[in-house]
Amino acid sequence: MAAAEGFEAHQIPFEDRAVEEGAVERISHRVSFVARQTRNAGAQGQRGFHHPGAGPAARRRPECAYPGRDRAYCHPAVVRTGVSPIESADVVVVGAGIIGAACAEALSRAGRRVLVVDRGAPAGATTASGEGNVLLSDKAPGPELALALAARRRWPALLESLRGELGDLADVEWEAKGGLVVATSPDSVGSLRIISDAQREAGVEVHSLGPEGARKLEPHLTGTVTAAAHYPEDAQLHPVLAATALLAAVRARGGAVVGGVEADGLVVRGGRVAGVRIGGAAVPCGAVVNACGPWAGHFSVAAGAPIEVMPRRGMILVTAPLPPLVRRKVYAADYVAAVSSGDVDLQVSTVVESTAAGTVLIGSSRQRVGFDDSLEVEVLRRLARNAIRLFPVLEGVPVMRAYGGFRPYTPDHLPVIGEDPRMRGLWHASGHEGAGIGLAPATGRLLADLMDGRRPEVDPVPFRVDRPALMAEVRT
Repeated sequence: MAAAEGFEAHQIPFEDRAVEEGAVERISHRVSFVARQTRNAGAQGQRGFHHPGAGPAARRRPECAYPGRDRAYCHPAVVRTGVSPIESADVVVVGAGIIGAACAEALSRAGRRVLVVDRGAPAGATTASGEGNVLLSDKAPGPELALALAARRRWPALLESLRGELGDLADVEWEAKGGLVVATSPDSVGSLRIISDAQREAGVEVHSLGPEGARKLEPHLTGTVTAAAHYPEDAQLHPVLAATALLAAVRARGGAVVGGVEADGLVVRGGRVAGVRIGGAAVPCGAVVNACGPWAGHFSVAAGAPIEVMPRRGMILVTAPLPPLVRRKVYAADYVAAVSSGDVDLQVSTVVESTAAGTVLIGSSRQRVGFDDSLEVEVLRRLARNAIRLFPVLEGVPVMRAYGGFRPYTPDHLPVIGEDPRMRGLWHASGHEGAGIGLAPATGRLLADLMDGRRPEVDPVPFRVDRPALMAEVRT
């Protein structure tokens, strides 16, 4: 099968054979080159990755103003470059990824004039590196699951509303295809049952299955599956298209989205935000939202109110487009433990999922290495081997490319959502790690409710900026 987008195809090797050295290394070298080009372009506002699942909706977009980037990033209804078209705003959102876009959309829906700024291309960093997951299955009962349930209810209604405003631009390849978590050893069966029973009690729809039931849903699953849990509410969308639609709505309501400019810091008067410095110029505003994802910690320091948000690197393999061999997101039961782990060292678990474009995404890895964006050949090997153990049919399937990105990690694994008590008018919306796509609409709504003084749907206390776990890390 031929590779797409100019990438040479390589086959995924069988688990018991060593990965052909040159194949994965050549993929690594190509993607490292793309990453370098992306970093260089970021200085001119051209940073961004093409999402691996970009399907027909992405290809319908007009030509992009950012040379060489997927046209979905830069629809003319969304972004301008270099200079803000408005001289002041009610709220300035710093960061045009999915979280910043969702916050801006919710604030503009509430009647505020919003300016969104990003030093690169909107949706061009962490959002573009995401798989587009809207998951309940990977969250234990508690504050994050409560936020995820609210977000899962909100996504379909929000997209329907955006279609009324934007037409085809609101096509984000939404697929309510469900997820399947599998156990392949007796030890993992017990832990899978415990977590799924607890999730069911918390309001998640989950069905316990045996091996035959699992293979009815995914016929190509390995024969070593001993038990599974099916989550019909798990869904997927194209993250760049979703962010694009949210940002387009902001502009349609009188706001602005500007790429290629950097927020240098805040203008503060009397202990309260009075504006933000953008490219050396002050833009008056009543509030600033720090939605910088993995870079939120850096911006918080520049703003004078540090929070502990750190990058956590991940890597993904992408196959060439295939027949429907994998129908939904499928992952091993140990994935939940890897997500919740705070270990600095490498965490690798098995995740295999399809996209609307027919590609299969293979993950997942987690590692705290700062902003080192290099790809590690051995990690790619492990991802490939693990995928074939779960889906033997993937042996010999062409690998189109590999890529990496950064998740915004907090020490207690909860996002930071709310106003900073140290500086009135500074708001934070970050730290969602790998769940930002799924949690975005509930995050935006929660922040808008808090800013307007409305009673929020979700308890905001666990996400406070001044919670002990987060502040303890900052003080040390």
